[in-house]
Amino acid sequence: MANFAYKARNPQGKLIIGQLDGESAQAVAHTLNSRGLIPLVIEPGAKDTDILRKFAHWRAKRSLNINDLILFCRQMYSLTKAGVPLTRAITSLADSSRNLALKQALLGLTRKLESGQTLSQAMSQYGQIFPLLLISIVNVGETTGNLEQAFLHIARYLEREKETENRIKTALRYPGMVVAAISMALIIVNIYVIPAFKGMFDKMGSQLPWQTRLLMSISEFTVHYWPHLLAGLVAVAILISKYLESPEGLRQWHRLLLKLPAVGSIVERATMERFSRAFAMILTAGVPLIQGIAIVSKAVGNEYIGSKLHRMRIGIEKGDSISRMAKSTGLFPPLVIQMILVGEESGNIAEMLQEVANFYEGEIDAELKTLSSVIEPFLIVVIGIMVLVLALGIFLPMWDLSTNMRR
Repeated sequence: MANFAYKARNPQGKLIIGQLDGESAQAVAHTLNSRGLIPLVIEPGAKDTDILRKFAHWRAKRSLNINDLILFCRQMYSLTKAGVPLTRAITSLADSSRNLALKQALLGLTRKLESGQTLSQAMSQYGQIFPLLLISIVNVGETTGNLEQAFLHIARYLEREKETENRIKTALRYPGMVVAAISMALIIVNIYVIPAFKGMFDKMGSQLPWQTRLLMSISEFTVHYWPHLLAGLVAVAILISKYLESPEGLRQWHRLLLKLPAVGSIVERATMERFSRAFAMILTAGVPLIQGIAIVSKAVGNEYIGSKLHRMRIGIEKGDSISRMAKSTGLFPPLVIQMILVGEESGNIAEMLQEVANFYEGEIDAELKTLSSVIEPFLIVVIGIMVLVLALGIFLPMWDLSTNMRR
């Protein structure tokens, strides 16, 4: 979308000068006409060269989170239910939005609505702001005339997503803090503590234990080659990030997450809960089955599971049942397969998928409660080994020195 500078006159004949974003000069002219302005001059505006402004927009887009979308959906539900016109409602939300990226997207929605587009069509042009699931539900709400209920369904779904996300973050906060503290302690010991003992050990002139020689070699290498280590870490991080930006790299990373001990099963269950709850919501909203699976497979947040759901959709298109294809993916336990089968037989698959989501929610809660008891012994063993090596490496030579002095 380009920026255009315009000159126009209002119904009173007053000259109006400003700028608008639009697909073309014709689109800008149409927008001005819809606002009651008569365009005189429309020409491409100056390109934005303000680096700070671009950085602020990039940062705002990165900081956009699920809370912003929940607030947006809740406010849109209240405004549309009260009968406020869409253009006025979105304009008021844009004025009160604190996130720059969301604010600009809402202003863009207003312009596109004024040019005759539907809300879902306008949202689809801001895919980095509005997820595909939200756009699809809004599209169904527009078609059925229940737009306010569409926003309510999305808000409730996102709130459940936020609850699950918060539970997982809370369970992983303690292990993460311990790992960070261990890493910081290792850096401090390597850079400051061991070099202080090195001078004393060199004066001893005696054979040092292998633990001490190992610690001194690691410390000396770290102190002398830290720029190379830092550059290597940065290079590896860039290569990994570039690899993860590719579809295959992201799929392999998501597959690896599912195989991590203790954490992988939680990630898998959380993803399947998201799939079941989103699929149930989409079917309840009236989205066709095949289209619903295609939408949800892109919205589950795991490319590896999404690829399996895509194959599940292809099988259903060929005539297989949902339960049979769900079993072929290897993602669902037998109990869940039976629940989906009952939903197919009773014709109420959405209700059964909601029960599946509740089942996975209970599984996640049970695993999160035992996560700390599973991770803590491993962390204790790692810390114990580190402390043992440090203690032996530093205190054994001092013990040998004191023994020789007594002799």
